[in-house]
Amino acid sequence: MAKSNILTGQYVHISQTPASVGERMLAQVIDWVIQGVYAGGLTWLFLDNLASSLSDDAAILIFVFLILLPTLFYGFYMELFMGGQTFGKMLLKLRVVKADGSIPGIGAYLLRWMFMLIDGPTLSGLGVLVMLFSKNTQRLGDLAAGTMVIKQDGYKKLQVSLDEFAPFSRNYRPVYPAAENLSLEQVDLIDRTLRLKEDDQRIHALAEQVRLTLGIAEVRDADDATFLWHVKRDYQYYALEAI
Repeated sequence: MAKSNILTGQYVHISQTPASVGERMLAQVIDWVIQGVYAGGLTWLFLDNLASSLSDDAAILIFVFLILLPTLFYGFYMELFMGGQTFGKMLLKLRVVKADGSIPGIGAYLLRWMFMLIDGPTLSGLGVLVMLFSKNTQRLGDLAAGTMVIKQDGYKKLQVSLDEFAPFSRNYRPVYPAAENLSLEQVDLIDRTLRLKEDDQRIHALAEQVRLTLGIAEVRDADDATFLWHVKRDYQYYALEAI
């Protein structure tokens, strides 16, 4: 399953792996079993022990608020109060997030729950069909709410503080504009390599790889370490421009 990589406006790089259709279906089946056991067990206890001793109105209220509503709103309540997880998702290490990697709000969770009337088995599993053809295995409820279900183990969030960037002068001009095309991981590798001793061969090897990757024909620096430093600075310049 391909990863979804995002660089947010707060300069947070997020890598997340969408859950497969099979994983999502298994999590849903687990949740349905839990709902069935809860509703069936309490209904049996209620009818067998309490219903005969209560008035009709009291019996209806208890049934509605103790059994019916918790069962119907199970998915919404669980995802809202358990950080995007139900028991099924928890067992399979899945989680609901916004497509941009942020935490969904109450409206998104509610919209996902409402669309289960369409996505669920009542319409022959339309949600499964949509998941098979959507980019991030999103059902209709996810598409409407702007959410996706991801593998929790495949979620990585790397915060880079803007304070770590040395200030740029107003007349700063990038030396190597192609540095804009680097990924955050590549820049992190450059940064860690620059901490090595100046005569370390890994600096020279990485400089050559960066030149080839970015298609830089002319290097304006006298040594490889300075070249890598300029590439890193140019990347930071373009990243800050995008924020």
